[in-house]
Amino acid sequence: QVQLVESGGGLVQAGGSLRLSCLASGTISSINAMGWYRQAPGKQRELVARVFSGGTTNYADSVKVRFTISRGNAENTMSLEMNSLKPGDTAVYYCDVIGAQWGALFNNWGQGTQLTVPS
Repeated sequence: QVQLVESGGGLVQAGGSLRLSCLASGTISSINAMGWYRQAPGKQRELVARVFSGGTTNYADSVKVRFTISRGNAENTMSLEMNSLKPGDTAVYYCDVIGAQWGALFNNWGQGTQLTVPS
């Protein structure tokens, strides 16, 4: 069983910065992509940023330039550096990993971490 643990959420004033981290644990053969999604109250979950095994990244238009996703030195870790935070960034942020375990593909989610940027 692959488990994801997010950390780093909190309350940040507008214009501030915060870093989210995600650790994937378990027997993982390979990771195809790791990403961050977010869900604000009353809205659908949306992709924030994703990094693929080859290093390619993609971002939601709303966070381009402000957010940076990266894989950690440890293979199963990922972080999201968020700068110039806005009240519209307030949401629960979820880590998502697509990979392979024992020859089978998996797509697992973390339990989420809350980011609040007061207006």
